[in-house]
Amino acid sequence: MSYLEILQRYWGYSSFRGIQEDIITSIGSGKDTLGLMPTGGGKSITFQVPALAQKGLCLVITPLIALMKDQVQNLKRRGIKATAIYSGMAQQEIIIALENCIYGNYKFLYISPERLSSELFLAKLRHIPVSFITVDESHCISQWGYDFRPAYLKIAEIRKQVPHAPILALTATATPEVVKDIQHRLNFKQENVFSMSFERKNLAYVVRHTENKEKELLHILQRVPGTAIVYTRSRNRTREIAELLIRNQVTAEFYHAGLNNEEKDERQKRWQNDLSRVIVATNAFGMGIDKPNVRLVIHIDMPDSPEAYFQEAGRAGRDQQPAFAVLLTSPRDPQTLRQRISTTFPDKDFIRQIYEHLCFYYQIAIGGGAGETHEFDINKFCRYFKHYPVPTDSALRILTQAGYIEYTDAEDNASRLKFTIQRDEIYSLHEEPQSEELIRVLLRTYSGIFTDFAFIDEDLLARLTQTSHREVYTLLMSLSHRHIVLYIPQKRIPHIHYLRHREETERVVLSKEVYEQRKRNFEHRIKSMIEYATSTDKCRSRMLLQYFGELNDRNCLQCDVCKSKHAETGISAGLFNEVKERIKEKLARESSFFLSPFCEEMHPVCPQDKLITILRFLNANGEINIDGEVIKEGR
Repeated sequence: MSYLEILQRYWGYSSFRGIQEDIITSIGSGKDTLGLMPTGGGKSITFQVPALAQKGLCLVITPLIALMKDQVQNLKRRGIKATAIYSGMAQQEIIIALENCIYGNYKFLYISPERLSSELFLAKLRHIPVSFITVDESHCISQWGYDFRPAYLKIAEIRKQVPHAPILALTATATPEVVKDIQHRLNFKQENVFSMSFERKNLAYVVRHTENKEKELLHILQRVPGTAIVYTRSRNRTREIAELLIRNQVTAEFYHAGLNNEEKDERQKRWQNDLSRVIVATNAFGMGIDKPNVRLVIHIDMPDSPEAYFQEAGRAGRDQQPAFAVLLTSPRDPQTLRQRISTTFPDKDFIRQIYEHLCFYYQIAIGGGAGETHEFDINKFCRYFKHYPVPTDSALRILTQAGYIEYTDAEDNASRLKFTIQRDEIYSLHEEPQSEELIRVLLRTYSGIFTDFAFIDEDLLARLTQTSHREVYTLLMSLSHRHIVLYIPQKRIPHIHYLRHREETERVVLSKEVYEQRKRNFEHRIKSMIEYATSTDKCRSRMLLQYFGELNDRNCLQCDVCKSKHAETGISAGLFNEVKERIKEKLARESSFFLSPFCEEMHPVCPQDKLITILRFLNANGEINIDGEVIKEGR
């Protein structure tokens, strides 16, 4: 089948959108390809269609578990074989998924970058017929990007395992510098980039300056109907703001990375199904979430980069209907944002001290430690050595960049369980039906569970027993309290893995690339974000586009700057500046031009009465000279 026939058969669309077909043709012909497509641009089509047109399996690398699950379900509903590997799965589940990819004619395997280096995956990969590799959120591989993740650097190593497979990198946010770095780090054979315009014509960007953000938030939600996302930086603030909205008769959920998977799924579903109007979230929410009718995205705290802001704001109006992206700022916000520079990049001496204290903490001698992995409780560490957690976390990330350690700040340790009674004792138990069914499922699903701990997955057990995650947890805790099993629930524990032997503290090298250059890039992002938030005379859409290297010579005419009134004429500033720029452009090309043809040319942009008002103002101020029907340069 042709690409278009596949699109029509499985998705029901009669044509491709934007640059989708260009990207599909490129990766389909075996070329390494980078696609820049803003949120809502239809990224998934660009790898799903060519994968179905080829023999073999498409390996999709993405950090988004929610996206994995969602896309696998969507593909299965269309009769396409797909599977995913992510944290929390039992070992046997992973083996079955990989075996299916080898023998089961599967077309898609979704996997997180952290899983790429596991011995099990690497052993099975040699036997999987990979057609090509897709790297979603590919900006994460660039150390110049706003969301660098060390695990992404392993992707280049995977290419050596499947040298025949081209790579498709996809991202919604990348500056020109990051675009080049992505291709370099993924070992592109040659540069090959397809890019859509980042302009969102249906999305109005607004900045509101206020001393009372909560009051302004309520005011906006009362004025603008429809589904909304409210972003804040703090987990505690998500709860506080959600409770504030509920007290004011606005249905709301709160969402952050500290919630368990069941809570996240429940809250997300309520919001997606319009049972709650607003979801208040940290940046942990949004990627991979497909809800096209979001009318409003409000940032109550200022993000520390235009990339993060653009991606989060872009979740509004994906149905192409009018929508708003609102940033609430107070006079204190710029200084608060600048303070993040010193906490994100603490002094080098402090970083070396953290390295030394870490080695003391684990009693690692100079010349030892390479290959060791340790659980890491950052709060306990900071109490012991009298450090603050935020700069300590930043120091550990910089040491990771420098190649001394690997600091994983959200390692999922799957739940573990072991029976404490003998197998024959089980049959003498008189349990309630739900507990008996759970025990039967445990015995069928996990082997060796009487002699050693087995990693278990409560979500899997919930599906097999037709109950919920919470009910499974409650039953397992009950069995544990009665000494029938030993149950250790899943916990999220950071880990420190030593990549090399311990160095003497003064020999710890923090290169310019690792420290100074990355700090300068961070400072640039902070400065650009503050400029965006504080500017009162530049079209906000044009500012964002310019940041991403896209030159747009027209104002959006719908952001708060464009909608503000020009003081002397009472006409919107965006329209006034648009007309003024058009006149300057024409006079730069020719010394004069006639008024009537210019009025006709501008009619789609500016009604004639407003145009005449602007021309009279410019003439009165000497910026142009109107002589009868002829417009010339002013004095």
